[in-house]
Amino acid sequence: MKTPYSTTTTAARFLLLGDSHAGPVGRAAEAARVPFQGGPLGAGREFHADFFDVRGTDVVFRKEETERLYRGFLAELGAEGLGALDIPLVTTFGFSAHTVATSENWRIYRVRGGGFAPGFLGSGLFADIVRAMVRDALAFYEHAVGLGLRVVSLMPPQRVPGMSDPQVFFAAQETVRAELAARGVEIVDVRARVTDGTGFQRPAFCEADDTIHGNLAFGRLILADLLARGL
Repeated sequence: MKTPYSTTTTAARFLLLGDSHAGPVGRAAEAARVPFQGGPLGAGREFHADFFDVRGTDVVFRKEETERLYRGFLAELGAEGLGALDIPLVTTFGFSAHTVATSENWRIYRVRGGGFAPGFLGSGLFADIVRAMVRDALAFYEHAVGLGLRVVSLMPPQRVPGMSDPQVFFAAQETVRAELAARGVEIVDVRARVTDGTGFQRPAFCEADDTIHGNLAFGRLILADLLARGL
């Protein structure tokens, strides 16, 4: 997937940092000539735990390529670090729900018959497990909000690959959503516009060649939401 970068000299309206789910948003912005900076930095599973360190008002990504891309984005914006941003931060960190929902991770919590005990997916235990799995994503958001940035997070496409449990996927993303909202993060949620009666993403908003990503039409809906928020 092509990593989108802003090529316009017009002042960027937001910095986009995330996993591959950020790609359709970047492509939609490029197509609409909406100036922005940023793009995907890596795979979703890389932005859940142990992926960055705080350095004053900035962050340092532990993976060399991620850090290189991040520094390049900041240089284009003329910003020395995260705390120097004067535009909103838009990110997908923590919302790789299909990774959290990998079926094998949850096998130990299943009861006889293969399902989960009644109430498990809404329990404090479940929420604690999800929070632990995405702990550094939550810490990243908390740090960014604490710097006074306007932070907007993008909920993922409602697509669940075969390796993942749909029940866990839907419950986990609600846990992450609640945690981010409690930290003062704005949430872009276009589920009502892209899903069918089952809660899964309609084909019109799915990338045709895989089982995870949204397509350009999906990116356009998210971009429209961002613009409606004044970004």
